[in-house]
This record gives sequence, C-alpha cells and structure tokens, in this order.
Amino acid sequence: MAQSEQEQVPGAPPPGGEGNGWRKEYWSKNLRLMVVLLAIWFVVSFGCGILFVEQLNQVVIAGFPLGFWFAQQGSIYVFIVLIAVYALRMDRLDDEYGVSERNDDGSRS
Repeated sequence: MAQSEQEQVPGAPPPGGEGNGWRKEYWSKNLRLMVVLLAIWFVVSFGCGILFVEQLNQVVIAGFPLGFWFAQQGSIYVFIVLIAVYALRMDRLDDEYGVSERNDDGSRS
C-alpha cells in the first residue's frame, strides 16, 4: 500500500517532511526530562556523598553513617531508580507522539 493510501493513526506523526514541529517538541521534552533526572542524580551523588557528608554522618543507621551510605550505595540506588523513571516516562512520551515501537497487537517488539 502506498504512503498516501495508508490511514493516519491518531497521535502518529504526519508522514513525510510536513509538520516537523512535533519532532522539536518531542526532543525538547526528552532533553528536559534528561536534565531534571541528571540534576537529581548530581545532587544525590555529589551533594549527599561529598558536600553534605559531615552533616549526614551525624545520622547513623544500622551502625553506618548516612553520609558513608550515600557515597557508597545511595547514589547507585538512586541512579537505578532514575533509569526506571526515564524508561517509563520515555515510553509514555513515545506513545504520546506515536513513535513507540509496538507491534500491531500492542505488545513491545
């Protein structure tokens, strides 16, 4: 079936080169999400693990100072959570702009 004969899927980007404004909007939302998540990771890893370590070391959990825990474990756990958040948010953003990689039955490929 030719491109012009295909039905336009609701929410899908327009075919061809017309209407490329959605791509700029999609990319700006993607960049905004990455900057926010990286800023959170920076605050947790650098801020809690290095800058505020003395204040956090006043709190002891299970025999370990909290600053030590953030420097050794906390930033890794936060990074894993941020990866999951990014994947879920980008999945929603892909669905919103009609660029998700789903099969005809709605499942992931």
